[in-house]
Amino acid sequence: MNKIIGYSRKSTHSQTNEPDVAALKEAGAEIVFEEKISSRKAEKDRPQLQAALTALRSGDELVITKLDRLGRSQVEVVNRLHELQAQGINVRTLDGLVNTAGLGQFAPILIGLLSGLAEVERSLIQERTRESVAYRRATGGNLGGRPKTAPKKEKLVMRLREEGESLRGIREQTGLAVATIRKILERNKEVAA
Repeated sequence: MNKIIGYSRKSTHSQTNEPDVAALKEAGAEIVFEEKISSRKAEKDRPQLQAALTALRSGDELVITKLDRLGRSQVEVVNRLHELQAQGINVRTLDGLVNTAGLGQFAPILIGLLSGLAEVERSLIQERTRESVAYRRATGGNLGGRPKTAPKKEKLVMRLREEGESLRGIREQTGLAVATIRKILERNKEVAA
């Protein structure tokens, strides 16, 4: 007999899964897997999602509140939908956006359309990133990374250290982090050697 399995995820521990779990059970979910975990966590690091996916068999239905519960990005969500469809598992969202069982033969078309949109989105993001990097290179803009310490400040660090100042003392006088001060000292020690 086919099962209906629910999955609920909240991002923070201050949020409660109770309303989602109640809604999923009302929608027919026999078992509801729930967790409180950041959406930034990789799929493999979401134990209850993994448990829900493992419990599903061909002909079963996965019920979720919203489509974004399945992944961190649109691409991830669409890929998951495609995998579940290929396994014969239906997906239904409580917000009414997706119901692969109700779509019947149109489900692959919807997933194909979503896949295409995800690919377009990914290529547009890559294109904007390339354009931004090219513009920054052409105009001498910042390409990211940590800013370099000014040579004057590095000389001040070296002078203070030579005068016997502690790392904390140098930090207080220069405003640099102790880790940065250590790197400056190491780098200048190598140059001197």
